[in-house]
Amino acid sequence: MRNLFLCFFALLLMSCGAAVAIDYDKKADFSSYKTYAFYPTIDSGLNDLDDNRIMKAVDSVLAQRPNFKKTEDPQLLINFFAKEYLSNSRNTIGIGVGGGGGNVGVGVSGGIPIGGKEVNQTLTIDFIDAQTDQLVWQAVVDGSFKERATPAQKESYYYTVISKALKKFPPKEN
Repeated sequence: MRNLFLCFFALLLMSCGAAVAIDYDKKADFSSYKTYAFYPTIDSGLNDLDDNRIMKAVDSVLAQRPNFKKTEDPQLLINFFAKEYLSNSRNTIGIGVGGGGGNVGVGVSGGIPIGGKEVNQTLTIDFIDAQTDQLVWQAVVDGSFKERATPAQKESYYYTVISKALKKFPPKEN
């Protein structure tokens, strides 16, 4: 039941707006890459819990790819890092006061933020050729989640944004 809830929540978040931009080396032969592992020293700027959520989401998405496996001797190394900042929620309640007479009208309105603060995050995922140590593919994902998100909400958020990013791996045009 929990997995069904997470899948539903992930689909809901996918319809929301994480923006994905990718870049890649046009000379790289992506059909030759069959194995991956995470970079030995990841300094993501996030806490260990979020690092583990991201690695679990990447593993889950890449496990669905035929002939692409996580190994000890990988062809690709995966690195990731994030930049975050807090902002007020964009959801507001509007209040307006107005009055007038004749041909003159005066109005004052304002918005009161509701829903607390949001964490705006730019997550960068790098795929590095293990032999040449060269970046061959990169996704940059902009998204946001509630500052007080539960662990399940964060897990769902990361699964959603990583699914969106890795949907574009490997690139279709070489």
